[in-house]
Amino acid sequence: METNNSSSSVRRWFLRGIVLVAIAVIAFFALRALFAKSPAPKAAPAVSATLVRVARENVPIFLFGVGTVQAQASVTVKARLDGQLERVDFVEGQDVKVGQVLAQIDARPLRAQLEQMQAQKARDAAQLANARLDLDRYVQLMKADSTSQQTLDTQRALVAQLDAAVRTDEAQIHYAEVQLGYATITAPLAGRVGARLIDPGNIVHAADANGLVVINQIDPISVVFNLPGDAVQEINRAQQSGQRLGVLTYTREGNTLLARGELVLVNNQIDVASGTVQLKARFANPQHALWPGQYVNVRLLLGQYAQALTVPAPVVQRGQSGTYAYVVAADGKAEMRPIELLQIQDDKAVVGKGLEAGETVVLDGQYKIKPGVAVVAGPGPVASANVQR
Repeated sequence: METNNSSSSVRRWFLRGIVLVAIAVIAFFALRALFAKSPAPKAAPAVSATLVRVARENVPIFLFGVGTVQAQASVTVKARLDGQLERVDFVEGQDVKVGQVLAQIDARPLRAQLEQMQAQKARDAAQLANARLDLDRYVQLMKADSTSQQTLDTQRALVAQLDAAVRTDEAQIHYAEVQLGYATITAPLAGRVGARLIDPGNIVHAADANGLVVINQIDPISVVFNLPGDAVQEINRAQQSGQRLGVLTYTREGNTLLARGELVLVNNQIDVASGTVQLKARFANPQHALWPGQYVNVRLLLGQYAQALTVPAPVVQRGQSGTYAYVVAADGKAEMRPIELLQIQDDKAVVGKGLEAGETVVLDGQYKIKPGVAVVAGPGPVASANVQR
């Protein structure tokens, strides 16, 4: 009996020991898990994007419009008298100078009329000379009391009458010379002639509506364009310096510069129907880059932003709070920076506030970026700009 009791007691103590060891092991691992440090979260991978630096440069201020090229002057050359067109002395499409002979009308009737006026003047001049000699004789006879006062007065009246006749003849000669000059048709201005409107051999009249040819002055040449009426005050302020504003013309695609000129006219009223104001610019056109009737894109230069901060236009992003840009800080992380935008033209944005010259901004890939994310320059060409300090 005593042996069985001792065996039972040993088994109980053995089981109690196993339970205590198990509790100790569980407690050890529980305390270890409780006091163990949490692993640090993995950093977000760097984002690849196209980067560019903020530049500082002079940026012109333009107003944009669409214009039509017009001849500086246009003249329809017409005959100023009736007659047969003998010859044409120009070639269609030719450049002509002022005073250059263009055509000749049959001048024989006019030349005969001039000769007749000259002969009539010679006859009247001879009669006048004879009447003056008689007047001198009558004056001497009157002194000798050998003639009457009435005879002397009559002779003086005859001299005056013949003198007036001679002056009338001279006026008619001048008129005939002018008419004879009209028989030779000359260019009233320098320019380019168009198509010939009448052929030699035809009878031309001063009343003909079409004329002989049209001359357009294309060097210099003009461009007429419209801008919104609100631009008038900006233009007036820009003109206060007293200098004429520069104007640039481009092709319809807008990528090829055609000519540089100057503004010569701001119309004196705004069109109430369209709300626009008409302007005219003049251009030197020695190479004939501009042609009458041509449509062109026009840029009116009002001034410039001196040493302005610039970035490519895609850098500028827009959100609910306004415009912003992603700036890459010195530690390589992105920062969303609000910016003040002054203008965007020719894919270049002028920034008033929010950026500094030389800072790195994101040009492409903004959709992958969030504030605080590391950014690295992506593969391929990276946009760059010279920074002037």
